[in-house]
Amino acid sequence: MTGLDVRHQNSAASVPYDDSATMSNGYSSLGYLARLPANTLKIDRSFIMTMTSNPDSMMIVSTIISLAHSLNMKVIAEGVETEEQSWFLNLPKSDEIQGYFFSKPLPESQLSEMLEKRRVNLLR
Repeated sequence: MTGLDVRHQNSAASVPYDDSATMSNGYSSLGYLARLPANTLKIDRSFIMTMTSNPDSMMIVSTIISLAHSLNMKVIAEGVETEEQSWFLNLPKSDEIQGYFFSKPLPESQLSEMLEKRRVNLLR
């Protein structure tokens, strides 16, 4: 899947908005986005990876965040690997960011330990 991932309001299930569902002219229909009963929109890492080096990608990311917030949706940016990407995502106010910049995937036991260490460091 590329593009956007939309989370349903009343479940943990994910309903992907996939750019393979295109109309005959080759453009994806964003009209479905407003009709889906969703409260979270996830930006695919393919957009995040190029946003700091390509102004068009940054504009797309910013527009996705603005569109989602206009629809009262929370935005999660996935695949954040650098401090620069994290900083740029804070400008248009992405609600959450996830990726290797913060941590590689961890088992629950290691995740709890990492979060506790970060909490302690924040309190210092």
